Amino acid sequence: MKNLELDLGERSYPIFIARDLLAKSELWSKYIAGRQVCIVTNDTIAPLYLDKLIAQLGDKSICQVVLPDGEAYKTLGTLDRIFDTLLEKNHNRSTTLIALGGGVVGDMCGFAAACYQRGVQFIQIPSTLLSMVDSSVGGKTGVNHPLGKNMIGAFHQPNCVVADLSLLDTLPDREFSAGMAEVIKYGLICDAPFFEWLEKNIAGLMRRDADLLEEAVYRSCVNKAEVVADDEREGGRRAILNLGHTFGHAIETAEGYGNWLHGEAVAAGTVLAMALSVELGWLSSDILARGKMLLQLAGLPIAPPENMDVDQFLHLMGRDKKVLDGRLRLVLLKGLGESVVTSDASVDVIGKVLRTAGVRA
Repeated sequence: MKNLELDLGERSYPIFIARDLLAKSELWSKYIAGRQVCIVTNDTIAPLYLDKLIAQLGDKSICQVVLPDGEAYKTLGTLDRIFDTLLEKNHNRSTTLIALGGGVVGDMCGFAAACYQRGVQFIQIPSTLLSMVDSSVGGKTGVNHPLGKNMIGAFHQPNCVVADLSLLDTLPDREFSAGMAEVIKYGLICDAPFFEWLEKNIAGLMRRDADLLEEAVYRSCVNKAEVVADDEREGGRRAILNLGHTFGHAIETAEGYGNWLHGEAVAAGTVLAMALSVELGWLSSDILARGKMLLQLAGLPIAPPENMDVDQFLHLMGRDKKVLDGRLRLVLLKGLGESVVTSDASVDVIGKVLRTAGVRA
């Protein structure tokens, strides 16, 4: 088993990474403070793993909330199902919520934990590659709004993260590829040796080789934990984790949440961010080509949707959380493993890059 600590002082917590961790409750059950437990999952994961989790909780007083699966349900309306259950079952401030699922479940469960009685404890048990390497780590929680992704939320750290790699055995190929977008991101923004390792091992990773997968999840979590420990609330460096996300969130909003998976939109957005970095003279075209190739080998799209136009792109990007004082802040690259958060790219230059990528004028 691999494990690491996300160092946030008194809010520090462990991240456990191995196969079959769901059955090793002695590792994580000590992070359940009281007797009440509410498991939040979805209707895809519940038939596969809910009973296995319940069996590990002993004599706890357990309730469960099974949400519909998909990004389209990451809404305030769906969130109310969690609050309804907690209130109906009279859960108090000592309750622990457990998120059993992918990024949508984790974000919504975490947001509910942040809000219920002004904050209760929760545990992340991610079931997708994307949630293991990204959304379950770092305390970002929230829901989408029709006008923008993740615009309503809170920072709320979990008690621990239990990344049971055996849960990936049932993950569809498309979802696995979506998770690889976030894995590749870490190599691009801050860990050039990891990017080179991914280039050498991408075929084995896509075959889901157990040792390679454990290493990829571990190194991704190490990178994210380091960045979050340095900047928990995204006041500075943590913004580098959003490489490709401003473009990607525009794609998700335009196409309808869930039609493009988050990782797919991030992959296309990452290519646009790299292309913009090349246009600004900050990045070599060779790194852009290598990035595109690695994303393609991971089964990811490298071009934006054909039905979007430049004005729509720019309008939606202007609503992103990373807009500050009317200026569009983007994460761009100045080299492999060297990222920067900048407002230097003008709207005209961004539009040129979009048009070059095939987005309609």
